[in-house]
Amino acid sequence: MNKQHSVPPEPLFDATRRQWFCRSGVGLGAMALSSLTHDRADAAPEDARTHPLSVRPAHYGGSAKSVIFLHMAGGPTQLETFSYKPKLAELDGAPPPPSMLAGKRFAFLKGKEKLLGPRRGFAQYGQGGTWLSDLLPHHRRIVDEICVLNGMQTDVFNHGPAKIFLHTGSPQMGRPSDGAWVTYGIGSEADDLPGFVVLQSGPRGPRNGAQLWSSGFLPTTYQGVAFRKGEAPILNLQPPPGIAGASQREFVAAVRDLNGLRLARVGDPEIRTRIAAYEMAYRMQSSAPELMDVKKETQQTLTAYGVEPGKPSFGANCLLARRLVERGVRFVQLYHTNWDHHGGGEDINTDLPVRCRQIDQPIAALIADLKQRGILDQTVVVWGGEFGRTPMGEERKTVGRDHHIEAYSMWMAGGGIRGGMTYGKSDELGMGVDDELVHVHDLQATLLHCLGLDHTRLTVRFQGREFRLTDVHGRVVKEILA
Repeated sequence: MNKQHSVPPEPLFDATRRQWFCRSGVGLGAMALSSLTHDRADAAPEDARTHPLSVRPAHYGGSAKSVIFLHMAGGPTQLETFSYKPKLAELDGAPPPPSMLAGKRFAFLKGKEKLLGPRRGFAQYGQGGTWLSDLLPHHRRIVDEICVLNGMQTDVFNHGPAKIFLHTGSPQMGRPSDGAWVTYGIGSEADDLPGFVVLQSGPRGPRNGAQLWSSGFLPTTYQGVAFRKGEAPILNLQPPPGIAGASQREFVAAVRDLNGLRLARVGDPEIRTRIAAYEMAYRMQSSAPELMDVKKETQQTLTAYGVEPGKPSFGANCLLARRLVERGVRFVQLYHTNWDHHGGGEDINTDLPVRCRQIDQPIAALIADLKQRGILDQTVVVWGGEFGRTPMGEERKTVGRDHHIEAYSMWMAGGGIRGGMTYGKSDELGMGVDDELVHVHDLQATLLHCLGLDHTRLTVRFQGREFRLTDVHGRVVKEILA
């Protein structure tokens, strides 16, 4: 669908020829929009005369209804978490084979670094014998629910572009994010909450910020809504003093009617976004405080997530994610920062254990809670970062690893994913993928598939070509589907 553009109001007595056509009852813009909607049997969602986030049929019956994406911003090391490499441990401190580095590019390595063996102990757990490091003791309880992807690969080794690539399918800014594509494709089941919500924890936000949950060239209805920490997640949600009840409802209705008149005149989908935003804000005045009030959760639940009411944390965001998908929110993204362990200020001996303690228990509680409530099989949970870390250490003051794009680990669970298995294998030193490679575009295609969306058919025409989340790549990894 071609992107529509709003036409700014102009004085009638000073109208240009183009503005006169736009304002006429048979304006060129209206004629073009009419032609598009009548000529296409598969008219895009914002062409429909419905709320832009109304539930729409998927391409086929999906196994999941919602997504929780746990992004460890910075690139967690697979060699101290999920990818066990005894040969690398054996060769700790040795120079890497010249063939291993031939033609390779890294962010900071100079080519003189030595192999760095894993700094943590590993053991196998669960019915599938999944390897876990001792940094993730709580994951042992959920290991039979997750599918570890040890053959992940991406294209971009700098943080900002790599994050954008993971979530939009392109390293360049301006493309719709995964959550925007999903809500554009199938809408949301939440009537009084956004369809796409973003939660953040850690010392700072992720690099590139709002670009990671942007709607790109899709209408802004589909962009992620970033919740703030604390009991007031959205600024300016409550009405000013003296405006409430019937008077506020009348105001919202009047604004809706005025916007509706403008929408009928120019056909700009951003006006429909504006209408939906007013209506959503009105409904969220009651739904948002109820959502954020975790005091109604049992003490057992709060303890399981490691949550202290009123205190922001990754655990609190995991609990909030469960509450969001329970209420029909389609896509929830959690960002946890400071996983960039080069050495120096942040290293894998001292800082990495801190990061793992912050996320290990809450994630295990989230998976167990979703399962106990009967909604894990309807929710796809994804864990990982924008890339992994190198088998070679960096020559800094303390122990660390550089960015690595050719072989790293992520995992998926729930919503049609086979649990208790490991898919993909890197070579004995962890440099490249030996078998069962999963590219970022494959991950995106598989995620959409679980929601009933064909990644080759979920497209939008913009600037003369068809765009999709997976660009011109991607395959559904059917081997990991239940």
